[in-house]
Amino acid sequence: MIEKNSLIKIASKYNLNEQIINNRFLYILEESLKELDKFKNILLLTCSNRYQYDKNNIDIPKSKILSMIFNEALKDKSKLIDITELKIYPCEGNVSRAEGNECGLKKATLKDYDKNPTGDLRCWASVNNKDDELWKISKELFNSDIVLFFSSVRWGQTNMHYQKLIERLTWLENRHTTLGENNIIKDINSGFICTGQNWNGIQVVNTQKMVHKFFGFKTNDKLYWNWQYTDLINDETQKSYKNSHKKFNNDFNPTFEV
Repeated sequence: MIEKNSLIKIASKYNLNEQIINNRFLYILEESLKELDKFKNILLLTCSNRYQYDKNNIDIPKSKILSMIFNEALKDKSKLIDITELKIYPCEGNVSRAEGNECGLKKATLKDYDKNPTGDLRCWASVNNKDDELWKISKELFNSDIVLFFSSVRWGQTNMHYQKLIERLTWLENRHTTLGENNIIKDINSGFICTGQNWNGIQVVNTQKMVHKFFGFKTNDKLYWNWQYTDLINDETQKSYKNSHKKFNNDFNPTFEV
């Protein structure tokens, strides 16, 4: 298990106040890492974006900061992939065609051994778009013991990058529900960590936990939590948005939902 001083050193790189690290922030990291330490192959998927206006002053999304801290703490046990840097096409909606659910059919298998060595990637958007990069996710997923998603909350829901990813993975669920085949992710644990400003954070966590259960993942209760700046849903002031970064750095207070 990673030591306390090592966590403080890692978190300090992201300008997180040491006094708070020693309290709530250190606690949540220790509890989450204690769970993750049980696994050998950990996939971390971060899904929040930020345009960089100043290359000398990089603005990293809060949820991505958390994923980077996790990745550094876990060392060679984890692999971090930034979803926003991949070319992933939108879901084509084949799950609800007039002729029925055609998502995840065997004829939708991506016929490329390098990209799909197990033959389990069955998504029409991957077949129809040669430069689609969903395979970079599925290839790692099938080699993982646990997948941990990181997302931001935007307008009371997960952001578009996470939503696009989860929709593109619908064939995982369809295989064992609609198509009556085996659940190929039944042994893979899952978690979901999100950050938000002022609305619906815990509801987003609860919804995604249910989504992951529908998919067939083994949802890990201790790895579903969120951080939200305020519960005042009408607080849209500039001051509030600026202060949220200070609170994240100096008063990290995530909420567990078990």
